[in-house]
Amino acid sequence: MPLVLVALALLLLLALFLLAIPLSLFLSYRAGRARRLARRWVTTTNLVSLAISTALFLIGAAVTSLWVPRALPYAALGLLTGNLLGLLGLATTRWEPSPRGLWYTPNRWLVLLVTLVVTARVSYGFWRVWHAWHRGVGQGWLDTFGVAQSMAAGAVVLGYYLSYFAGLRRRLPKLASSSRG
Repeated sequence: MPLVLVALALLLLLALFLLAIPLSLFLSYRAGRARRLARRWVTTTNLVSLAISTALFLIGAAVTSLWVPRALPYAALGLLTGNLLGLLGLATTRWEPSPRGLWYTPNRWLVLLVTLVVTARVSYGFWRVWHAWHRGVGQGWLDTFGVAQSMAAGAVVLGYYLSYFAGLRRRLPKLASSSRG
């Protein structure tokens, strides 16, 4: 009887996890396209956190490339793609000066694109794991799970937000001073 309860609890936990993924992606998109007050300390905190995350990510990609030969180039290409998308996102951001401060609204289509990259990669990862499980995993299991492609998708997200917040931080003093006058 206790074994059945443990199995049911594990199945319930798995079901809740699988239901939480689409909800978290939707909430991420919704928050990503929201109108925000431009605050210097928030932008700086985000930029520093993303710079640390990107450095650790690239170190991880370099170490992973010992086992998966294309991991580092895929990560670098994903980072470059994300940086270009972030610059495009910065150029299409809507700025609104108000008496309360400077507000900005990110481009909803680019936020949706980045969210869809994450959604596609998570879905593809589940699909590949499911098929690898049914086939039986032999040699090259790291490549079976698409590690290099996963790193590229993660790098797109990191690159997008890193360049977006770097550009926002750079433009913030100019925009804040022009909104006062």
